Amino acid sequence: MANNITIVKLAVELGLSKSTVSRAFRDGSDINPKTRSLILEKAKELGFIPNLYASNLRGSKSNTIAIIIPEFGNKFFSQAIKGIEWVARNNGYHVLIYVTDHSAEKEADIIRTLVNGRVDGVIMSGSGEGNNHEYLKLLESNQVPLVFFDRYYEDVPTACITGNDFDSSYEATKHLIGNGARRIAYLAVNKDVSIGKIRMEGYKKALKEAGLTVDPNLILDTSNDALVNYEDIKVLINMEQPDAIFASVERLAMSTIRVARELGLTIPDDLKLICFSCLDIADMLQPSLSVVKQPAYEMGVQATTQLFDILRGRKSDGIREIIFLDSELIFQNSSKKA
Repeated sequence: MANNITIVKLAVELGLSKSTVSRAFRDGSDINPKTRSLILEKAKELGFIPNLYASNLRGSKSNTIAIIIPEFGNKFFSQAIKGIEWVARNNGYHVLIYVTDHSAEKEADIIRTLVNGRVDGVIMSGSGEGNNHEYLKLLESNQVPLVFFDRYYEDVPTACITGNDFDSSYEATKHLIGNGARRIAYLAVNKDVSIGKIRMEGYKKALKEAGLTVDPNLILDTSNDALVNYEDIKVLINMEQPDAIFASVERLAMSTIRVARELGLTIPDDLKLICFSCLDIADMLQPSLSVVKQPAYEMGVQATTQLFDILRGRKSDGIREIIFLDSELIFQNSSKKA
């Protein structure tokens, strides 16, 4: 494995001294160019990343934390980053921001980059992909604490700050039922990741309590890609004819509005709509959009506070703890009876 290769092992592979190998990575003039080229080529072949930054920091701190998020194009994450940055700045720390584009592979690559001393801690909202998160153990083995916010992995024992998604989904679905909806579709991007799964369970509970059938054909597990989810939603509406849609993420509500317009459906007369969103202009849409508004800024603040509690020794790392913050349900015209 690339992460097990050290300068010492690389030196043994090449039959050179450790100091010679180290000089190659420092681009020193005191090494033969051919030798340097040979070393760099072998390092590339073995997937070795020099730990020089960590060497410079040995015995000290970088005073930097990393934020890892699935995407930028979402008001939720911009608000959470503000909260994280505020707490970090007040503790004398800087932040680095990394985006996974919802890819577990990119997430793993970022983690491997961070363990070589670049940051003192990590605050992350999971990509949502994959079931094997062994790469996160690299953080633990390198004593880099991790705190999740919003999306977390159930197989990783650490603190997580998230919303009360089960209760919010339950109340949002009850609201749709109370406004006459009976065929309520649930839209998710990866319904098996933490937030998708929990939000779906709240939706199911409300249906069952109302004596309505949980129809798997009304549960859509679609893509982050706008073109793909647009087509998926259009097929769902044409085939299943729901009278309401509960979108677990904002972009799916936006695609629903576009599909409804194309199909000549009126919201809320033909199709009621509610979604999780931190959109500031939800009240300005026509019709105004009903939302479950998450406390994104507060999540960022509390996640970073948890991280500094670990960094300052006020609490232990590696302990499973989920802290739920209340979301605000704002019911507007998109989900109400005409």
